[in-house]
Amino acid sequence: MPDTPDLQLADYVPRSELVVDQHPVERSRFPAIDAHNHLGPWHDAAPETVQQLVDEMDACNLRAYVDLDGGRRHPLSAAVTRLKEAHPGRFYVLTVLPWEEIVPQGGDIGAQLATALERAVDQGADGLKIHKTLGLRLRDEAGQLIMPHDERLAPLFARCGELEVPCLYHVADPVAFFRPLDRHNERWEELAHHPDWHFYGGDLPSFEALMESQERLLEAHPGTLFQSAHVASYAENLGWVSQLLDRYPNLYVDISARLAELGRQPFTARDFLVRHADRVLYGTDSTPNPDCHRIYYRCLETRDEHFPYSLGDVPGQGRWTIYGLDLPDDVLEKMYWRNAAKLYGQSPR
Repeated sequence: MPDTPDLQLADYVPRSELVVDQHPVERSRFPAIDAHNHLGPWHDAAPETVQQLVDEMDACNLRAYVDLDGGRRHPLSAAVTRLKEAHPGRFYVLTVLPWEEIVPQGGDIGAQLATALERAVDQGADGLKIHKTLGLRLRDEAGQLIMPHDERLAPLFARCGELEVPCLYHVADPVAFFRPLDRHNERWEELAHHPDWHFYGGDLPSFEALMESQERLLEAHPGTLFQSAHVASYAENLGWVSQLLDRYPNLYVDISARLAELGRQPFTARDFLVRHADRVLYGTDSTPNPDCHRIYYRCLETRDEHFPYSLGDVPGQGRWTIYGLDLPDDVLEKMYWRNAAKLYGQSPR
């Protein structure tokens, strides 16, 4: 018997010998709205570059993007002018507030943030985006981490409800990012490449504490509509997310960047999406690319088996494959665009 060759995990790219039917999906069955994406690079792009993006959207039946980068690295007006106004009906823009400027200074931070939100909405923002820095990195004037449900922030979330604009928040990363980085961690390879994504130890909150904070936020503001990113940041436990949706009718979730989780539990994921079809939004959180959307379409629309959830040779979130969910048309239509139209006020028809 020949010696087994040494092989580094990074060099291991196995090819499946499984022979199964394949049904690529070029265009979504219904016009789609990607309710979670980052278009910052297009805020200062030439008109022809933005037009190229729109042409790529048309090629895969993507009606609109919800851009989460309004005011993040460029003035909010840049996104409004170059995306919304230049291409009516194709883009929504959410605003990112200057948390790092306001919060560490102390004082009535909630009122200051609420005022900043009002200005952004007056300038054309369709809603508010809150990054995971709230809860994981953002500290007050005393150096303490601020959790999403902090009472000092209540005026901001209340103002969202008064202005009738949704708040899209990202409360936590995958569960494995909050666990010890040992041989049992299913995201070890990913965390080895991105050690700054590992939130374990020190004074960082546990994953469970962030989930509790998310629920307390929803409970405290029943008059505000929330879109919780990445399947409420707990796609590994759809039973928990289902109970959260049952308890809080002001909550929507998007599926962005969690195809790997949904597609590896196809029976549970299908049941979850059918049960909560009125409250789940399509989204990718990937660099705009028609081929990326087509992987999502294939997972949502077909019964295909054992196919990659990403475009690269080595999957980025775990060494597994996914399976199609074969969702009914009425569920697809709601996920692809009806639910986003409810939140953001536009039909792609």
